[in-house]
Amino acid sequence: MKNIKLTYVALFAMLALLWLAADTVLSDPYQFFALRASMMNLTGIVAMGAMSAGIMLAIRPVAIESFFGGLDKAYRLHKWLGITALVVSIIHWGWAQIPRWLVGWGWLTKPARKPAVEETVAIFRFFRNQRGLAEQIGEWAFYLAVVLIALALIKRFPYRHFFRTHRLLAILYLCLAFHSVVLMKFGYWSEPIGPLMGVLMTGGSLAACVSLLRKVGYRRRAVGVIDELVHHTDNRVLKVALTLKDRWSGHDAGQFAFVTFNRDEGPHPFTISSAWRGDGKMFFLIKGLGDYTDTLPTALKVGDMAVVEGPYGRFSFGGDAKRQIWVAGGIGITPFVARMQALTKAPDGKDIDLFYSTSAPDAEFIGKLRRRANEAGVRLHVQVADVDGRLTVERICAAVPEWKSADLWFCGPAGFGQALREGFVKRGMSPDDFHQELFEMR
Repeated sequence: MKNIKLTYVALFAMLALLWLAADTVLSDPYQFFALRASMMNLTGIVAMGAMSAGIMLAIRPVAIESFFGGLDKAYRLHKWLGITALVVSIIHWGWAQIPRWLVGWGWLTKPARKPAVEETVAIFRFFRNQRGLAEQIGEWAFYLAVVLIALALIKRFPYRHFFRTHRLLAILYLCLAFHSVVLMKFGYWSEPIGPLMGVLMTGGSLAACVSLLRKVGYRRRAVGVIDELVHHTDNRVLKVALTLKDRWSGHDAGQFAFVTFNRDEGPHPFTISSAWRGDGKMFFLIKGLGDYTDTLPTALKVGDMAVVEGPYGRFSFGGDAKRQIWVAGGIGITPFVARMQALTKAPDGKDIDLFYSTSAPDAEFIGKLRRRANEAGVRLHVQVADVDGRLTVERICAAVPEWKSADLWFCGPAGFGQALREGFVKRGMSPDDFHQELFEMR
């Protein structure tokens, strides 16, 4: 989390400072419309900077995973950037429209337009001739982008519709990039802020083209065939086992992949629940949590094809601590299943306690989990919420008195993880020793 926060702050601090170095808002005498022009340029730069960085993250660049601690962390930054772009774009629109309304109502007096100075740079003459078109395109692209970003933030909006509509943002981004290039103050291009915005918008435009051409993660895809389906009805978990037909680079326990069972539905992220053996086989444990995953037990059949894209993530179970505490909430058990399978073949010598908290216990599922834990040398603690109550920091510390010498790996509901993190940090655990996957891709 530290690196995504630093990146977020650094991006906007750099944009604001370079804009301030290029603008004359502080040195010029105060005039409302001059201030308005400067604020429109500032908010436009910040909004486009956020959109550019966000759309580049959306194409899942693997190279930045190590820096951010996994694609899940990068997608959290992507979400923050989208919200920032939405808010700042609305402010930008307000600076553009509200003064016009006030002039129309007679509450403001617009200063007389100065005679246009002849532009000597050919490209700037072209931009000046395109201003009207750029303003119209930018306004309508803004309205549509507000709607699409808002829909992306509404969790109840079905994923299959989100998948389709979110791709449209790539088209709107290209329209807004044209709007920004044409309307940005010409003087900025000779200052550091100009080349920086040029780099950001070029990168964003290339990422938008990758999205529109449906090439996101193209080199990391493999086609597989479903060869086993096991439905645990009590906890609504479906095991989907695949045999890959294409080359797969391998994966580590704790990583996830985007899996497409239905082209119309699009790829969904699922944690890989099996260790890699090099034989092309893997399986996923998928919880019925919504209108799509609830249908999978009846929709999928042995022999169906699937596309797997990945692997992604840095939930790696690494670190120097000789003791580890694993905490799984519900379907958050999946990375730990894969890790136990890996430890069965290659023990790492660490002392491990696994706490599995569930509100929907399935006897068969828990039985398999106990066998895997025994084979891997992991102590399993099952906490059934309706019988045993909530799993708390106090209960974990009581079960593992040596917890201060351990690092903790959590996968499960975000609120549950936040409560545990805060509780352990208050007891003296370093935040760097609490590892949590932010498994929210929208």
